[in-house]
Amino acid sequence: MTLTKVRLERFTAFKNLELEFSPGINVLVGENGTGKTHLMKVCYAACDVSKTGASFADKLIDVFLPSSRALGRLVSPQRAGAKCHVEIHREDGKLSARFTSRTKVAGSAETFGVGRWTKHPITSVFIPVKEMLANAPGFRSLYGQREIHFEATYDDILERAYLPLPRGRVETDRQHLFPNLEDAIEGRVTIKGEEFFLRSDQGRHLEFSLLAEGICKLGLLWLLIRNGSLPAGSVLFWDEPETNLNPKLFGVVIDVLLGLQRAGVQIFLATHDYVILKELDLRREHEDEVVFHSLHRQKVTGEIACSSTGAFLEIDPNAIADTFDGLYDREVKRSLGALIQ
Repeated sequence: MTLTKVRLERFTAFKNLELEFSPGINVLVGENGTGKTHLMKVCYAACDVSKTGASFADKLIDVFLPSSRALGRLVSPQRAGAKCHVEIHREDGKLSARFTSRTKVAGSAETFGVGRWTKHPITSVFIPVKEMLANAPGFRSLYGQREIHFEATYDDILERAYLPLPRGRVETDRQHLFPNLEDAIEGRVTIKGEEFFLRSDQGRHLEFSLLAEGICKLGLLWLLIRNGSLPAGSVLFWDEPETNLNPKLFGVVIDVLLGLQRAGVQIFLATHDYVILKELDLRREHEDEVVFHSLHRQKVTGEIACSSTGAFLEIDPNAIADTFDGLYDREVKRSLGALIQ
């Protein structure tokens, strides 16, 4: 049950945005402050409440953490009476919420479409930029009992990671995803109590707190596939997978994401990295459904807009490619200068 569209009015950085999604991989690119993470968070919140039955407005507060947990602080601009409208669509309906800059508590927001939205729950996973498995022991009990300033996405990803393995064999369309991941991390992930370990082929168990953060990220991906958190029809949101990951391993990540997309998982990916984009462009097959969404500020109004394309070379604007082109030009000029001298 894939997401098909989002419409945002005066929500955080967005004055008026309507964006249609691919049922496959959606790549969000753009400069800092253009709303990539916010776009994924609002869609994730809608997916999550379809399964938990929790209040959509409450989940928005949990994943965005506005000051004093005041929902109205998510409205832009912050002038008295400014109204916000959030709308998430899928094939069989939509979930929407309305509130104003004066709204303090979630219960004051108007929410529509809840009954139909929760009738068919969406399994979803949000992988935040910060790696959490190394910091997992004790975090969930602390989060549940104390007011600590962590977004719900950190607690949610640990909830998914701690899920026990399903009975029976892993679905056949996912079996081929494990060898490359296991080669990259040189082992498999195990859980003892609340600690995550990497078990090598030699039988050695190494706690995640001693591993490189990039390896922990790949271990998390292995675990989510292995424990059934990403079945067909689920939605994966991943914020900057390239963070703390050696570029040599980007190809492994992209191959796994393409494999998940072919197995029926809808994917949202926010990135600032040229190599991630290019690996996806080079490794995708003709039948893969990939759309690049370029978020940018309009020169005249300063409002955030989006242009979408299925072709890597047609991403426009493309701040990532422009930056790398600039580096290449500077390198050529320096080389030519050395020859002239």
